[in-house]
Amino acid sequence: MGDITLLEFLSLGRRVEGHRPWPRFALDLRGWRQLIDHLRVAEWSVMAEWAERSEIHVALRDEASGDIAVASHRCDDRRFLALGNVRPGVIRIERAIHDVWGLTPVGLEDRRHWLDHGRWPSRMPLAAQPMAPSAEPDRYPFLQAVGDGLHQIPVGPVHAGVIEPGHFRFHCQGEAVVRLEQRLGYQHKGIEGLLQGAPLDKAARIVARVSGDSTVAYSLAFARAVEAATGCEVPARAHWLRGVMAEMERVANHVFDIGAVCNDAAFAVMLSHMGVLREKVLRANDVLFGHRLNMDRIVPGGVSLDLSDEGVEALKHLLYGFGKLLEQGYQLYENTPSLSDRTVSTGIVQTSLIHRFGAGGFVGRASGRGHDARETPSYPPYDKLDMTVPVLTEGDVNARVLVRFAEAKESLHLINRMLHEMPEGAVRVPLPEVAGEGMGVAESFRGEVVVWLRLGADHVVERCHPHDPSWFQWPLLEAAIEGNIVADFPLCNKSFNCSYSGHDL
Repeated sequence: MGDITLLEFLSLGRRVEGHRPWPRFALDLRGWRQLIDHLRVAEWSVMAEWAERSEIHVALRDEASGDIAVASHRCDDRRFLALGNVRPGVIRIERAIHDVWGLTPVGLEDRRHWLDHGRWPSRMPLAAQPMAPSAEPDRYPFLQAVGDGLHQIPVGPVHAGVIEPGHFRFHCQGEAVVRLEQRLGYQHKGIEGLLQGAPLDKAARIVARVSGDSTVAYSLAFARAVEAATGCEVPARAHWLRGVMAEMERVANHVFDIGAVCNDAAFAVMLSHMGVLREKVLRANDVLFGHRLNMDRIVPGGVSLDLSDEGVEALKHLLYGFGKLLEQGYQLYENTPSLSDRTVSTGIVQTSLIHRFGAGGFVGRASGRGHDARETPSYPPYDKLDMTVPVLTEGDVNARVLVRFAEAKESLHLINRMLHEMPEGAVRVPLPEVAGEGMGVAESFRGEVVVWLRLGADHVVERCHPHDPSWFQWPLLEAAIEGNIVADFPLCNKSFNCSYSGHDL
């Protein structure tokens, strides 16, 4: 294949005008086939894949240069050559594309329905010609494991406690898990259909609710996509306020996840300790920005409200005490042998799998993949800040917890810097009334959120796709649990904490 770069290869296709900030290229059948051939060997990661009624799109990153571009292919016969044969991370995405848009991924071995459980009012609802609904719900054909003494344990989709629905089918030999297979889609809300034809303010609220624990990251990615499409220049102060909100969200989620992992290892005191820390962050959000989760506070063009000088000082004071409490939690975790017995060497994900699936966030960083969208491609205010991205290689539950601790500490440092260096000025500007296509990227606490949209001149969304990092992480949970005992599944599952809602759309 040679050493051709991503942009050099895609430039052989036709560049689509009006797509920002990264280029989009239309590939014919020959070009799409060549793209698949290059993906077999090239260090190009898939960021997201999505569809329209007669077109398929994939966002790609050149890992060597950091360049980003979108490749598109028109599906005149409603068929496209599947990327999942060379990039397994998109197999479920392509199954979902067939369910929702009716485009057939040619060559994909696994053609089972993914999001469509046979209960929708129509099949392929966003296709040009939706099909009649199923006569009865689907009976999902789980894969079979063959061997002596194997038995199955079905879990979910309804679980004990307050948790999102998902089905897990275990094949076990005694207590050892031979295979885990997931069945998701129970949280499907028709997000892409709701976004089509939505005015900008309504679309922003919908995207902010794709996965509630990442509402800031989704709002930021959506706003950046809109601003790219319209050529809007956001005030500097708004960028820094967005950064504060994003890091507050990261801290709140990381500390509570740490407590939840420890709770699943029968160490409930950590859940209590970390739950108090999360509550401190949420209460601070409410005082400073008027919402515990900062939902709808990031909007296209800036932010919806400013932070007062009194708020800055109050937040600095809070973070000082918070850092001490976080360190206490870290010391408690590190000096509790019963925790180490449960977390060390449990639920290991090999680095090779992480890279093959393109998994990011703390799942990727715990297994040696250090990608962070705040660094590459970077965006304000992180392009003005020095930051440390923690990377470990053990790939087990313990590594995923330690990465969370390190990220939370780094976030406290970043928030303090943002507060000290935040510029003065406006926090929002009106959007230019122009049409365009844009893509936005933001690093959520789970990993890279990608939002792509096409916007009309009347600021009505013609098409929008939000991509959750969990798409590339859920399949790895199946690999992580193999060879472990059934009782360790809650521990492994919580150490991933993938989003059901963000995945199911």
